[in-house]
Amino acid sequence: MESKPVPARLLNAAPPYGHIITHEKWRGSTLLQSFKGSVKMIFEEELGVVDFCLSNKTCVLYVSESDQVAGNNYRRKIVRFRNANSGLQAVVIVEKTRLSEQYFSGLQKFVVLELGLTLLPVSTAAEAAQLIAQLVLGENKENPFGRKSVSRLLEPVVLSLVQQIPGVGKVKAMLLLQRFPSIHQLSRASIHELEPIVGQATAQHITAFFHNQFT
Repeated sequence: MESKPVPARLLNAAPPYGHIITHEKWRGSTLLQSFKGSVKMIFEEELGVVDFCLSNKTCVLYVSESDQVAGNNYRRKIVRFRNANSGLQAVVIVEKTRLSEQYFSGLQKFVVLELGLTLLPVSTAAEAAQLIAQLVLGENKENPFGRKSVSRLLEPVVLSLVQQIPGVGKVKAMLLLQRFPSIHQLSRASIHELEPIVGQATAQHITAFFHNQFT
């Protein structure tokens, strides 16, 4: 069954800071329970293939372990997701587990190389919830004290994610997060901004990881 197209009013909607517009299908799920009140949910049935809309004009599609194991149907969903979010920051969060790891490389090439989207791997629903919350709360420009406290709270999962970038170890990851306190900010950093922190080669790896500028 094809998903409904996302209404323009929802695509252009920006939920209040600390809130997420969430597809109704996630109500009561383990993923939403993992947020543990860190953000507030606004449920909406007509999000089409979009799972979450964030206050910073970012839309998220979540690809679970079961989606990957069930076959390649999720790929068509990702294409529709890309087409529905022209002009917005589109992020695909993928469960990378022992069971789904065999599919991850092909999925990564498809999402990043062929579609040009940002792909962020997580190992569990709880880690995904932490990452999404960090994307939401880490962009608060009006309350820098809130941003710092959230960054410290979620540092382990964010640090782990940054270390998955080729050439980035724990030390470089910590230096990067001091300069770019959220994944969203790091993903938008230019090579010129990254070079003084990690050097030219690693800066290129980081840019490629998020923007698919592979050489």
